[in-house]
Amino acid sequence: MTGRGVLVRSLAATAAGALALAAAPAAPPPARTAAGPAAVARAAAGAEPVAPRGFVALEAVDPTVLRDLRYTTAHNFVGEPVDGYHQPVCLLTRSAARALHRAQTRLLRRGYSLKVYDCYRPQRAVDHFVRWARDPVDERMRAEFHPRVDKSRLFADGYVAERSGHSRGSTVDVTLVRLPAAPTRPYVPGEALVDCAAPRAERFPDASLDMGTGYDCFDTLSHTDDPRVRGAARRNRDALRGVLAAEGFVNLPQEWWHFTYRPEDFPDTYFDFPVAWRSLPGRPGGPPAP
Repeated sequence: MTGRGVLVRSLAATAAGALALAAAPAAPPPARTAAGPAAVARAAAGAEPVAPRGFVALEAVDPTVLRDLRYTTAHNFVGEPVDGYHQPVCLLTRSAARALHRAQTRLLRRGYSLKVYDCYRPQRAVDHFVRWARDPVDERMRAEFHPRVDKSRLFADGYVAERSGHSRGSTVDVTLVRLPAAPTRPYVPGEALVDCAAPRAERFPDASLDMGTGYDCFDTLSHTDDPRVRGAARRNRDALRGVLAAEGFVNLPQEWWHFTYRPEDFPDTYFDFPVAWRSLPGRPGGPPAP
């Protein structure tokens, strides 16, 4: 790389071509649902709900942020594309997306990039997780994502819940990548799975820095400050948390990858519009632009 301009252009190309590849505490009281004239009209017509004004695609705010959006694929703990994830696009509130852009700008100067695994998550996706967690037979992805946790413990231990902060639009699952970013090989459904808490060289290679576990690892080693995580993995977790905290993101202590921008734009609303470009204001099939 010969300068930041070249780096940004290169990252934009990488992000645009990146291969598209996500639990909260106990359920809160019933929440408000998405409202607004456009959403009400479409609901009456039997159409999909749409995003309110204030949601954007991260790609439109910062195309250099890398994406490895696992829930549109089979490489996640349920082993199949998740309900509501129609397209590999990162949807967020505008304030959260702008804060990620500020963090990314700082990281680019140091030769690093953010990479997002999940952004806004519709309630139907959370419902999919709940159905999976209640099915004791389906353990096709256990060897990678929860080898030491029985499915009967997923709710009690807080790995799965009936509501997720992701559905409010200001939460993101994210990691760090050293530049230039190496490509991520495709996951092949049915391939041999490796423990998400195994050494980095043995885990599924996703080109990110070593954080001590893989993404969505249902294990106490995923707790951000677990004392067993030392060396490079500890430094990497601290660096990720530090750069995001400086821009207003708060980490969930049980998941090193989980951050929420505060104050949230929609702190009491759990949305259910699909993850798709058409859900956004001004997009074909979406609500009117602001």
